[in-house]
Parts: sequence; C-alpha cells; structure tokens
Amino acid sequence: MKNKFFTSLAIGGVFGLFACQAKEVETIADTCNASLVVLGTAQDAGKPQIGNTSDPAWRSSSLIRTASSIALVNREAASYSLFDATPDVKYQMHMLEISNEVEGLHLGEIFLTHGHMGHYLGLAQFGREALNTGNGGAKSVPVYAMPKMHNFLENNGPWDLLVKLNNIDIKPLADQNTVKISDKISITPFTVPHRGEYTETVGYRLLGGGKSAVYIPDIDSWEQWDEAGTKLETVIANNNYLFLDGTFYSGDELPGRDMSKIPHPTIIHTMEMLKALDPMSRAKIRFIHLNHTNPAHDKNTNAYEDIEKSGYKVARAGERICLD
Repeated sequence: MKNKFFTSLAIGGVFGLFACQAKEVETIADTCNASLVVLGTAQDAGKPQIGNTSDPAWRSSSLIRTASSIALVNREAASYSLFDATPDVKYQMHMLEISNEVEGLHLGEIFLTHGHMGHYLGLAQFGREALNTGNGGAKSVPVYAMPKMHNFLENNGPWDLLVKLNNIDIKPLADQNTVKISDKISITPFTVPHRGEYTETVGYRLLGGGKSAVYIPDIDSWEQWDEAGTKLETVIANNNYLFLDGTFYSGDELPGRDMSKIPHPTIIHTMEMLKALDPMSRAKIRFIHLNHTNPAHDKNTNAYEDIEKSGYKVARAGERICLD
C-alpha cells in the first residue's frame, strides 16, 4: 500500500503537474526572439513544505508549487537562461524541454540571485552524480554570480567540486553592470537589501528586443531600497513587467514566529504603498515567491481575489511573456 501511495504521489503528482504547466506554455502560438517563462512561484522550500503534513497539496497535485524561478528563452542564440537554480530545477527544466518553447534550444546561462536554499541548491544537479553527459556531469555551464556568491561557491563543498570538475564556470557580476547574452538581449543585476548571511542579493532586469522585465523574488523592504536611492515606483514606470517579492500576504501567517527575523514586504503592504498607481501600471506587477502559508496560492481565497480586484496578478508557473 505504501509503495503504491508513493508511486502515485511522484508520478501522478509532480510529473502530472509539470505536464500541465508545459501544455500551458505550448498554448501560446506566436514565436518571440526573447520570451520569459515562469518556472516556479513558491518560496524556497516550495509547497507543500516539509513537516507541514496538513497542507492539502500533499493530496492534490494541482496545489503543488515549486520554488520561484524564471527562464529567458533566447532564440537568437538558440538557448535559454535560468534565473536561480532551485531545488526543483530538474522538474522545471523538464517543463521547458517537453514544451515547444525550447525545442532545439540548449541551456545557456544560469544567473543566481543569492545564497538562500531555494536559489542555488539546484546547482548540485549539474554535478557528476546527476546530469550525465558521458563524462562526469555538465560541461562548463556559465553561472553568473556576485562577488560574495562567487567566493561562497568556490570555497565551500560540494559547490567547489563543481568548479574543480568544470561542471560550472562561474562568471562575475557587478551591481548595475549589464551582461549582453546576444545582440538584442541583455541582463542587468542590481543589489537589493536582504538577509546576507553568506552572500549579497540581487534582482535582475531582463531586456529583450523592445520590452523589459524585472525579477525581485527576495527583498527585506521597499523602504530600505528607497533609502538606498531606488524608488519602486520609478522601477515600475521604466519597465513593462515586474515579478515582485510576495512571500507573505499578511503579517498573520506565522503565529508564534518573530516576523522581523524573516523580513519581507507583505503583499498587503506593497499594494497599500502603490495605491496611487494607475491601473495600467498595476497590471505590470505579478507577485512571486509565495510562502507555503500564503493564501494567495489558491485562486479560491479572499487574498487572491483582493489582489486581482486591486489590479495586480499572482505569477503562475507556465506563464509566458514576449519581450520583443
């Protein structure tokens, strides 16, 4: 009975989920030279989360959410880039590979935001124990990282072995220094305030042929960013799409926990702060990186309805945006 249960959970749940998400990607017929695909929307540990046995996502595959990540499909270079290597990276790459979105394309670069578990642990999948190219794992996958993240990977196991075996090739990033990955597509990292036990944290601006998207899965507060000289309203005005930290809907989600030790702007706070935005500007914003406690995961909740009625969106895996 137990074996049957676990087989059903693994195949019918996780793979079923990703097959559905891949079909969502496939339903968009137009072909863009540069397109963004959402690969995951949950906080680092995904949903359901270990130890939370009451989560209905254990019993319903439609409620499973993988860790936040996006991909940039670059047809000009016949490749795609990953933004963060999550613990769910093998499922997320599979979702892309079984869709026609990346047919004939190969993995190009990986851009890391920071050193918390949901954003880099997937690099282990590129080692000799996992990805097999016939000679001990991946071959020199370019991994773009800020200085502290670079140092962390080179000087801590098992990540240093990926470097020594040339499974990954770490490329340097610097705040506001643009990386061109093709003639029309560029990536610009920018530092954001966030808990930095081991590394700094960046968001990214992805510029395609004519449109841009901003990806900020983690930030401590918009006010701190403002004090450092960057106004969120200006970033919204200067870009077409924004994937913003939506870890918590409200401050009431973790009773018994000191929320000040895991600072994130709640969705309620962000919407209140941006209440002066016009409807067109609000429609640019998608909340991502939702904690497993966040009710906005579920479309049938007051939280989700509140976000939609206020003119914002919740990011969904499989969503695709053309950046031409």
